[in-house]
Amino acid sequence: MVQIWLVELLKGTGKLFLHPVLYYLVFLAGILGVMRVKRERKNFHVRAEDAYFELRQLFPLGLLIGAVLSVIVVGAGIVIPFAAVLLIAAFTLLWSLTANVRWMSPAYTVGAAFFAIVMLAKNSWPFPFFENAFGTLKTQIYPSIVIVLGLLLITEGIFILKNGSKGTSPKLTKSKRGQSIGIHEVKRLWLLPMFLLIPGEAIPSTFDWWPVFQIGAKEYSLILVPFAMGFSQQIKGMLPREAIQVHGRQVIGLGVFILLLSIAGYWYPLSSILTVALAVIGREFISLMAYMKDENKPVYFSKKNQGLMIIGIIPETPAEKMGLKVGEIIAKVNGQQVQDETTFYEALQKNRAHCKLDVLDTNGEIRFVQRALFEGDHHELGILFVQDQKKFDKKTG
Repeated sequence: MVQIWLVELLKGTGKLFLHPVLYYLVFLAGILGVMRVKRERKNFHVRAEDAYFELRQLFPLGLLIGAVLSVIVVGAGIVIPFAAVLLIAAFTLLWSLTANVRWMSPAYTVGAAFFAIVMLAKNSWPFPFFENAFGTLKTQIYPSIVIVLGLLLITEGIFILKNGSKGTSPKLTKSKRGQSIGIHEVKRLWLLPMFLLIPGEAIPSTFDWWPVFQIGAKEYSLILVPFAMGFSQQIKGMLPREAIQVHGRQVIGLGVFILLLSIAGYWYPLSSILTVALAVIGREFISLMAYMKDENKPVYFSKKNQGLMIIGIIPETPAEKMGLKVGEIIAKVNGQQVQDETTFYEALQKNRAHCKLDVLDTNGEIRFVQRALFEGDHHELGILFVQDQKKFDKKTG
């Protein structure tokens, strides 16, 4: 039995590299990075993170969480029809064409796949090239798909909470009143590889309690499926980290709620339809509320009378080593009041060996930052400011 499982694990892992979503996500993450760098250079003449940043965020956390979820899903005997795997991949590719990565949330991809299976099974519609996968669908509801959806939503929330606020991208624009303002934007993709049980001929159901969530088959196969998760948010009314973490906690809460409701579908299959509908509506409601809450707040990143607002810190620069943070205001440089980049760098030049900054932190409290300067530091501190003399994107509210 152990040998059978090991062989099936290896075969299932190999199938990951045949899945088009894996390569598509790598390509899409690269495109997001290039587009972000291009926009940042347009606004600031320098990029914040390099073009590979989004690509580096794609895998690490997903590999760990995917391993944990694989144990849960396989251990609980949650069986997914192979048609669902195909449809989830299809809707992932389809929703990505909207150019808004947030539509690649499991709520929309897995949710759409669930309703598509319900319709296909009920009407016995033919599906070219995959007759075997779709021809075996029965006219029933598959609560196992909804359970996986609940787990994926919880995972999405964890991704947003733990990773979403890293490397948010500063952006300059103009308000409707023509004032220079800053926005922080995050567009992130994550890959979650997770083992799923599908009907097959490799692993027999040896125990009475396994699989618990079965679909009528008596033998199963393992397949490592790459699930895509996309997240997008713009923040102008508060610190990006705070806004994104609130978003993440809300998605985790939605996922827990959906998971609890999905278990009832094992005894009352029709309730699964309502549960998936609630998942889609709930995920959209969270995004809408985040947008409305941000819109109703005054602009956070704008020109301030007290000094220069920091909208971005370039990694591995003197500014980062000095402990400067996004959202702080530099009031004085070497004892001189500063209002724009010109006076800022003129004040730095007064002492080429050392600089002292008077900084208002995000709580409005003053603190002092000092650092020895070396050749080149005067022009490459790595601080991005909200300024007028930049090229802006189209107007925003």
